[in-house]
Amino acid sequence: MSAKHPIIAITGSSGAGTTSVKDIFDQIFRREQVEAAYIEGDAFHRYDRDAMRLKMASAAAEGIPDFSHFSPEANLLEDLEAVFEEYGRKGTGRTRHYVHNETEMSEHGLAEGKFTDWRPFKEGSDLLFYEGLHGCVKTDRIDLARHADLKIGVVPVINLEWIQKIHRDRSTRGYSTEAVMDTILRRMPDYVKYICPQFALTDINFQRVPIVDTSNPFIARWIPTPDESMIVIRFANPRGIDFPYLMSMIPHSFMSRANCIVAPGGKLDLAMQLILTPLILKLMERKRRAS
Repeated sequence: MSAKHPIIAITGSSGAGTTSVKDIFDQIFRREQVEAAYIEGDAFHRYDRDAMRLKMASAAAEGIPDFSHFSPEANLLEDLEAVFEEYGRKGTGRTRHYVHNETEMSEHGLAEGKFTDWRPFKEGSDLLFYEGLHGCVKTDRIDLARHADLKIGVVPVINLEWIQKIHRDRSTRGYSTEAVMDTILRRMPDYVKYICPQFALTDINFQRVPIVDTSNPFIARWIPTPDESMIVIRFANPRGIDFPYLMSMIPHSFMSRANCIVAPGGKLDLAMQLILTPLILKLMERKRRAS
């Protein structure tokens, strides 16, 4: 953790909605004139798409059928931790971009599934913003969570997460439902071992819970809308959180536990703005005093 060069880590599984949460942070950064350096978690995958296919086939031949992007072995997590450490110390570091689709192919002049070259962060950033799978991961070799000053978990209930992933991968990446199901099953051991434990280390979790039937996510025709959902917001340390104020500002919200607020799904943007803006401003004030 660093007062001069704070780090915000947004962590969530594939299909959890971390990209949508990033958009809300972007709104706050623009409004409060905060200059952020960005890391997308995909940038620190160890293999590009073709190499990953070969690695999975090799692992399967060796009796390891569940090798996946969720595993530390499939990612450059030691390098990511080194970037977190460097940024916290000096406000510098580097990242790259993983090309996901045709739009990004045109933008970067690379084939889908390839990486751009590594590039340094733009000088003079106020904070580092990470969004991806492993922002708070902790193993016997690495501890990303200890570097982050604000840790946010994005955690839909599992059926909703799968529905969102299936619809995204089919519509934007051209995968079949069966291919996405295979990916979900292959990733499950690493999901349990490396993704879920992060949400016990976050400062705040935002969990979307559908209030419509999602009992079979593999045949769901639509993603439940915000109005068909509730949001459970859990604070690891509720001390200092003005719950009466938040409930007065978020219509139809209530407290389900001493550290949890439940709000209508359509109020996620409002809730995040109300909760996160003061925390970001606090980081900026701490930065100013340390400079």
